[in-house]
Amino acid sequence: MADAVVVGSGPNGLAAAVLLARAGLEVEVFEAADRAGGGCRTAELTLPGYHHDVCAGAHPMALASPFFRAFDLGAHGVELATPAISYGHPLDGGVAASAWRDLDRTVEGLGRDGATWRRLFAPLVRQWEAVVELGMSDLRRMPRDPLSALRFGRRLLEQASPLWDLRFREERAAALFTGVSAHAIMPPRQFSAAGVALLLGTLAHVGGWPIPRGGSQAIVDALIADLERHGGRVHTGHRVDSLDEFAGVRTVLLDTAPTELLRIARVPTAYRHRLQRYRFGGAACKVDFALSGPVPWRATELAAAGTVHVVGTRAEAMAVERLVASGRHAERPYVLVIQPDVVDSSRAPGDNHTLYAYAHVPNGSGRDVSPDVVAQLERFAPGFRDLIQATHVRPAARMPAHNANYVGGDIAAGAMTLAQTIFRPTPRWNPYATPLPGVYLCSAATPPGPGVHGMCGMHAATRALREQFGIRIDPAVLLGAPG
Repeated sequence: MADAVVVGSGPNGLAAAVLLARAGLEVEVFEAADRAGGGCRTAELTLPGYHHDVCAGAHPMALASPFFRAFDLGAHGVELATPAISYGHPLDGGVAASAWRDLDRTVEGLGRDGATWRRLFAPLVRQWEAVVELGMSDLRRMPRDPLSALRFGRRLLEQASPLWDLRFREERAAALFTGVSAHAIMPPRQFSAAGVALLLGTLAHVGGWPIPRGGSQAIVDALIADLERHGGRVHTGHRVDSLDEFAGVRTVLLDTAPTELLRIARVPTAYRHRLQRYRFGGAACKVDFALSGPVPWRATELAAAGTVHVVGTRAEAMAVERLVASGRHAERPYVLVIQPDVVDSSRAPGDNHTLYAYAHVPNGSGRDVSPDVVAQLERFAPGFRDLIQATHVRPAARMPAHNANYVGGDIAAGAMTLAQTIFRPTPRWNPYATPLPGVYLCSAATPPGPGVHGMCGMHAATRALREQFGIRIDPAVLLGAPG
């Protein structure tokens, strides 16, 4: 019988499994889908030979999160290719704003707001490790660098208040910041949205937003290979319907949404009621394209961007996210686009291309919004429609069919409100532990929340090792050990 079981094989579940196995435990992972990876899978969704990332496509945290820095994806055979432009933002009239990896080049392209952008991000870029430590913590302990935390906090308070418009005098910088804040699928002037923008914006000017050659599945495959080298096993096509299946196992870690815990376990009434109050937020309709050529952006510099935020002005982005939050569809949605072929020609045969896109929609939406996505791309890239060879659409309501954590299509696995950012999934000092002995949550429904960073799994596994096995060890040391 295994010492530890992990339910769910997303990056957090696999991160937890790797740590537990490296600590000398016998570990088994159970995954309901036929292929491991959760939101970090790659598949031929449109045409044979066209490889599309199912959910996560660009990976700012693959180089930056404490888990992946210690694990070292490069040493495990994952080639991370980094576009020159981390993210871009087109505006009408053939104009665009771009967050280059080079902060100076970004500043040069933002006109009168260039110096303002530098003042906003340069101090965070200089102390990026402290910024990441703060953003990727369990949000329960004092930061090791209080000065950097204060610097980040001041900017967070500003960008989540009516003062947020005071920095920028032109549309380009304002739209650029708003576009990245919308990753939270929340109205941009929210604490969580501002925090996402500051963290991801900082990383854009440090290591950039890399894209794994061959697809995001490469990250998953590297984690599984390491797990297996340390004696662990992954079982796919195995849906867990009751924790009773693991009676006698010392510890069980759940890389699942709170709804799945309630489905498979009998928990105390008070804790059940708290989990039932957990809320899911705005959702995504995923649209993948097989193209006969690159996107013909009117603003030609966007041909070098790995990620493009397609929505228009700051005011348009604000209006779209408010509509989604109120349960309505936007005629011109916010569309996040990833162009993997900018750095990875292996995604499609010959001179063809793949394109990743998702549009923000209300939770539970069953609408196919691909016509709206195409219209938005045509708006900023005339002729895009003529390049389409095939399309694959997954409406928000169908997201849970391939990942049960995405309730209603919420790819953040829970609304990123201020309360649910700090107190995911419920207000507890140890947010990973449950009232069930030896049972922990380690999904994006725990701090620090969504993203391919492995930190939810690392935090949960560290606690399980200490509390269930009496093993106290720095996870960075454990991950850095030969093997």
